[in-house]
Amino acid sequence: MLTIRRLVRSAAIATLLTNLPILASAQGASARNQTWELRIPSGSLIATGDLRHEIKNAQSSAVQLSWAVRPQLAITGTFSWARSRDLASAGAPKLNVFTSDVGAELRSAERNREGRVSARGFVGAGAGARSYNHRTLDVDATHNLAAYASVGGELGIQRIALRLEARDYATGFRPLMTGGTSSARNDVVVMVAVRFNRHRAPEIR
Repeated sequence: MLTIRRLVRSAAIATLLTNLPILASAQGASARNQTWELRIPSGSLIATGDLRHEIKNAQSSAVQLSWAVRPQLAITGTFSWARSRDLASAGAPKLNVFTSDVGAELRSAERNREGRVSARGFVGAGAGARSYNHRTLDVDATHNLAAYASVGGELGIQRIALRLEARDYATGFRPLMTGGTSSARNDVVVMVAVRFNRHRAPEIR
């Protein structure tokens, strides 16, 4: 799993460096290029390092809202819910993992924009909060700071866009049942989403 985290970070850095000239050239983009994007991603939360012994890998559902300030720059807010289990407690009780954050995305130029199939990549970073809450036990939820780096891509087929995103999270973590001081933890979140692109014209035959 360390390899996956290294791949995410390396791809994010490479994409950022490659696209800095594109971002600079987009400074003069007009307001008519500003759009809103709503997505409902689903995927997995994959615990890494010490977190593997504390929570179970989990299915995740999310809501994402992006404001494309320019074609190459977007502000993205995400709220996600992962359905996990507390592996450090007797019986591994069910555990809700809530994450909310806001970040910036640097997007590459859309390739083959005028064709039937198009593609683009992106890299991002952001910060927010992570909460752990037992579903059935009368235990107070714990709340921690969280930050992430992300990399992904979007494949467009006419007005339909398929988006894949991987995020490497660094979060605070306090023992869920006994309390105590907070320490750092890491996990990887992979999300897939489909959206309708109303600004893209259908193919003309």
